[in-house]
Amino acid sequence: MKRRSFLKRSSIITVPTFFGGFQLAALPSRQMSELVNDDNDRVLIIIDLNGGNDGLQTFIPLDNYDNLANARSNIIIPENQLLSLTDTISVHPSMTGLKNLYDNSELTVVQSTGYTDANRSHFRSADIWNNGIETTSNVSTGWMGRYLDDSFPGYPEDFPSADCPDPFAVTMGRSVSQTCQGTGGNFSIAILDPDNVGGLSVGVEPPIPENCYGDELSYIIDTYKKTNVYGERVTEAANAGANLYDYPNTTLASQLKVVARMISGGLRSKVFILQQGGYDTHGGQVGDDPATGRHANLLSTLSDAIFAFQEDLKLLNLGERVIGMTFSEFGRQIKSNASDGTDHGTAGPMMIFGNCVNGGIIGDNPVISSSVATQEGVPMQYDFRWVYGSILMDWFEVPEAKVRELLPPDFQYLPICNTCNPVSTEDETITALNAQVFPNPFKNFFTLEFNLDQNNPVRIDLVDILGKTIRTVLNKPLFSGDHKIHVETHQLVSGVYFVRLQVNGKIKSLRLVKQ
Repeated sequence: MKRRSFLKRSSIITVPTFFGGFQLAALPSRQMSELVNDDNDRVLIIIDLNGGNDGLQTFIPLDNYDNLANARSNIIIPENQLLSLTDTISVHPSMTGLKNLYDNSELTVVQSTGYTDANRSHFRSADIWNNGIETTSNVSTGWMGRYLDDSFPGYPEDFPSADCPDPFAVTMGRSVSQTCQGTGGNFSIAILDPDNVGGLSVGVEPPIPENCYGDELSYIIDTYKKTNVYGERVTEAANAGANLYDYPNTTLASQLKVVARMISGGLRSKVFILQQGGYDTHGGQVGDDPATGRHANLLSTLSDAIFAFQEDLKLLNLGERVIGMTFSEFGRQIKSNASDGTDHGTAGPMMIFGNCVNGGIIGDNPVISSSVATQEGVPMQYDFRWVYGSILMDWFEVPEAKVRELLPPDFQYLPICNTCNPVSTEDETITALNAQVFPNPFKNFFTLEFNLDQNNPVRIDLVDILGKTIRTVLNKPLFSGDHKIHVETHQLVSGVYFVRLQVNGKIKSLRLVKQ
């Protein structure tokens, strides 16, 4: 039974009981068993790689290796040290754990994720990623918060309840995640140590005055009580749970270890959010050996922690209930700087891991020119919100129409999850679209040439070097066959641009230069 259906059915049950000071409806044992064993009670792990991960040093394009080495000669990892995933892409040598997951079809990499009109500010870009909004919007709710709002109306006033006694989401850290911000409150609670959540004493409640102050005081007291109830459930689950795999001794691994323990102990939270900081690598990104240093240590910690978590889930028989993903607020620029680091860029890769993902690479390798421009970043290929929406559809069974309400309406589905019935996506995604531009370099116009095998809606955007959309050249359905789109560019200044061709969920970004 789905929890929302159960919510409706439980409303007819009137026998009162008390749980942590809150009046709840009693549950017949059969219904409770049905709830606990719900076959759609899936969990999503979100890991924020805070600071802007260098995707080109994480997944290295072998088909553009020489040009990349020319652009970042002081930090490039020698090709013979890289770990090959396919004939055209390798992973950082410190990421042996994720390499093993990839080889076992437990890792999906979505290339060049970002958003139109990219923002290179940490704070604004992080807001956009957490909220899942358009760059021009100031919506305060998070993308997961909107989903939970829709699934569990009445929060926070009506919760915790008998059918939902657990926190809906857990943030491992000192503060709750903006990702889970709903209209009425944040759906996540922050946890540092599940064995010592600690109660928030409300003392002896005084008479509450009937005024604005009284309303605020009542809200604070009520929030304390709810937090105590959720804290009791977290501690109870952590005490009942176990770990069957030996994790590395790092903060991230320890947090994932706790997450596995809480899930195995029966905590029914839907989302767990973690953060690994340190990815703002303007200087000292590498050591004397480019395969070592600050960035290598971050990637090693991430890779080893995820691998241990996956192995633990398998031993705990939880592998088919949990998937995870990583995101970072932006990638880094293609060129390295003089401080053996990289500066803020645009798009970067996302990783989705678990037993129930379509292992492989979604998207084309970033194309690296032989003459990379100053401040040039990796152009966006996939909108990161397409990843969010596809996970909502496949993992949480949210209808596509609802996804378009929760996220920007130009959502396109990506085959990320397989609900534990593996389907390879590699062949489909590497050869997404065939297109070319000419002349290149150009002066006052260029032509984009491509072929459609069937009638399809087509969008063509012209984007500058910073990821800003200059012009939408075309946005309408086109018939099958060969197409040549001529683009006039007299008003453009000389420099590097990108033309982005989108046909449904298939994307092609082409680099071009105006003389």
